[in-house]
Amino acid sequence: MQRPNHQGPRGKKDPIVGQGRSLKDDEAAAIHEMIVDAQGSSRQLRIPQQDLHHDATTTMAPDVARIVDASRIRSLLQFFNRDFLYGLGRFDEYDRGLLLKWGDGYSRKHIWITVEGENLVFEVSHDRPCDKPYCAESKHSYPPDLWRQITLMNAELAEQFKRPVYERSDD
Repeated sequence: MQRPNHQGPRGKKDPIVGQGRSLKDDEAAAIHEMIVDAQGSSRQLRIPQQDLHHDATTTMAPDVARIVDASRIRSLLQFFNRDFLYGLGRFDEYDRGLLLKWGDGYSRKHIWITVEGENLVFEVSHDRPCDKPYCAESKHSYPPDLWRQITLMNAELAEQFKRPVYERSDD
């Protein structure tokens, strides 16, 4: 029996049809445990306080926290972590922003969000400006009228998740 051809026009694969479904918290927790057990990993998802350098900051400045909270970007990131990374992503806070990391070794990826003035800024994986009006160099910068639009922030996170920034090696 021949397999059906799933090639669309110009040899491209047909898009996946259907609608994604959000995981329930208990489903995500069960999948998380299953993955951790299968990997046999003892890696912690947070850096223990005693292991941090004494000058390190693990909390956002109050003005940064205000914008992160008002934009609801942390909640969206937590949904992405639960639904797509099965809770295996790690959140790190910094004085000027928030970072979601996932992967290990050579495949470490991240979504890096900072606050500059009143703008919410996403580091992007492309070096040249794209055609979006909020793109400048290697950043997407959203003023308050844009970061208040939850659907726009969700679309930006989806784009960042599809094309994450890879950690650069300092070797």
